[in-house]
Amino acid sequence: MSKAFTKEIDGADDDLDLAPEAEDEALPTGKNYITPAGYKRLKDEFTQLWEVERPKLVETIAWAASNGDRSENGDYIYGKRRLREIDRRIRFLSKRLELAEIVDNTGKDHDRVYFGATVTYADRDGNERTVSIVGVDEADPARGRVSWISPIAKALLRAREGDRVLLRTPAGVEELDVLEIRYDELA
Repeated sequence: MSKAFTKEIDGADDDLDLAPEAEDEALPTGKNYITPAGYKRLKDEFTQLWEVERPKLVETIAWAASNGDRSENGDYIYGKRRLREIDRRIRFLSKRLELAEIVDNTGKDHDRVYFGATVTYADRDGNERTVSIVGVDEADPARGRVSWISPIAKALLRAREGDRVLLRTPAGVEELDVLEIRYDELA
């Protein structure tokens, strides 16, 4: 049978559309606790995708579609694939923003560790580390940002300066001394 008589299905070569979104699988359900800066970053990304990138891409796809044969049209095929990626990310961000509960403890004078705290602690060898407890969408261990559901954050939550807390790791239980708690603005 000639290819001319077969039905073309957009995205038939992209099996990723049938798979569940991997981003959703690891995230907790319920409220999405987030700092004001984290919320702003998610909102800015959503706005950039929705108002700038997506309209430009739709225009490019329309132009590519007007060029005729879509089966071998790289601009059209790539554009459709990229559009699916953008739409998937927009849906994800929309869900996360909808569930967002902004928690702003900046400048507060809490004597315990809560969401948004920047905590300096020392391990049994005397090595000091500083982490900030943030939302799931903001976690960035390279910058010292840990999710409030991470083991280190769970160990530190509600501790006071001078407390010794237990961190349960695969290697065993480790004792940490809480040295300082502050509530800085996180950018």
